[in-house]
Formats: sequence, C-alpha cells, structure tokens
Amino acid sequence: MCLNLSDDDHPLAHAFRAFLRGADFPCIGAKSALARNQIEIVIARDIRSNWDDLRVLPKLLAFAKSYHNGSKPILFQSFAIIFEQPDGLTEAEFEHHLWQRIQSLSDKDSFFGAIHDDRVAANPSDHNFSLSFGAEAFFVVGLHPNASRPARRFDKPVLVFNLHDQFVRLRQQGLYEKMRGIIMDRDIELAGSANPMLARHGESSEAKQYSGRVVDSDWECPYERRNFSQANKNAK
Repeated sequence: MCLNLSDDDHPLAHAFRAFLRGADFPCIGAKSALARNQIEIVIARDIRSNWDDLRVLPKLLAFAKSYHNGSKPILFQSFAIIFEQPDGLTEAEFEHHLWQRIQSLSDKDSFFGAIHDDRVAANPSDHNFSLSFGAEAFFVVGLHPNASRPARRFDKPVLVFNLHDQFVRLRQQGLYEKMRGIIMDRDIELAGSANPMLARHGESSEAKQYSGRVVDSDWECPYERRNFSQANKNAK
C-alpha cells in the first residue's frame, strides 16, 4: 500500500488505536498509553522481510533513549510496529517471523555498538530474560489475525515493544499486581479461559509469551543475542 502519509496517520495506525480503544480489549496498560498519546506507531511492509528493519531500528532506539530523557521516566509508553502484510499466517508461522524480525533488529542493535541491558538476562532460556535495544530492556507482545487468544487478534501482524523498566516501577509503586489481576479477569471474560502462557517476570522465560502461541515446556526460543560490537573490536 503506497500512501503519502505519516505512519501516525496511516489507516492501519487509526485501526490499531480503535482496536485498543475497544470496550472488550483487556489490557488497561495499553489503554492508558493510548489515552496519554504515548504509543508510537511505525508502519512496515512485511513481517517476513527485513526491508524496513534499518528504518525501524533508529526509531526504536530513539524511543528507548527518550524514556530516560526527563527527570523521571514516564509510565505507560509503547512502541508498535504494524506490518501491512501478510494476513493469513498460522500461529506457528507468525511466531517464526516474529523471531526473525527480533533477531534482525537485535543483530543490528549489537552491530551498532549497543550493549545488552545488564538488569536482565540475554539468554532466552533464563527466567530473567528480556530483549534489549539501545541498552534498554523490552518485553514484546505479538498480535495477528489468527491468534488463538482474542486479545491478540488484529487485522495485521503487530509487534508491540513495552519497556521492562515500566513493570519494575509499577511493582515499586504497588500497582503491578492490581493491574495484572484486572487484565487477567478481563481476558478471561473475553476468551472464556485463562491464558496458559501468562507468567510473572522471573517465574519462567518471558520469551514463551511473545508470540501468543501456546508452547510446551521443551520449546526452544530461536533467538540469541549476538555480540557483534565485541567482534568488531577484536577485528581491529
């Protein structure tokens, strides 16, 4: 789709905000970010392609940097990549391409010299794992048309990057468990059952939750944090 529009004015951006605004959408954190106009949206061509990765990454890094620019980080901020294509991925296919895009973005983040946020683990099998971009930890939520959980069903593939530090601060303020309980209750009301993959950070690797697909205990995450910046130094 070739439209001379900013990402924020793209029809898919409007549709995504309407989706989040919907009465039955369960995540009150996303609704709070939307109400504060704190969801940055980038439109990309195809989740199966690396075409837009070099355009997306600087925006994600700027988003990470801006979080700590003020005197106090502002809660309820998200960074969403909405892909125009494709529409018909299965859950397994979506999961595969989600990790392809994450791997590509992570490799470029490392190549350009960013270190991994040392507050979280880089190994996806570690219970303290989170992704890191611009030395800032992130949790990713994937959405697509064929997701088994209704809350994850959007018309196009989407990757939503949420700052890990926000969850830490919500815990420190005593708000995390209350919000989590409300979201779980709303999700059960929408789906008719609890999300079997839902877990608190530190109980199991959060990598299992990113795609929304139900995976078993022997699932292996197809991702690794590669240290290209160190390799570049060694080559000199």
